[in-house]
Amino acid sequence: MTEIHRTTLVERLSDPRPVVAVGTIAWVLATVVVLLAGDPWSSALPVCYAGTALGVLGFGVFLVQRSAARRGKRGAQRGLD
Repeated sequence: MTEIHRTTLVERLSDPRPVVAVGTIAWVLATVVVLLAGDPWSSALPVCYAGTALGVLGFGVFLVQRSAARRGKRGAQRGLD
């Protein structure tokens, strides 16, 4: 019989993946809206690009840290299994 691993509420709320993914998707959607809005919102476009870039960069850093933690690297963050 296989054992089912049930995640606790604390584990689900401390997982950064959904937050980073939703934030990045929100910035991408904001960029699309600003591009479709045209000239009146053109000054907001660099902010949207920066938000999208930081979201992608943040997710990349998270993936690198999780990979390092799984390999057992000494400088990796803990609890990213």
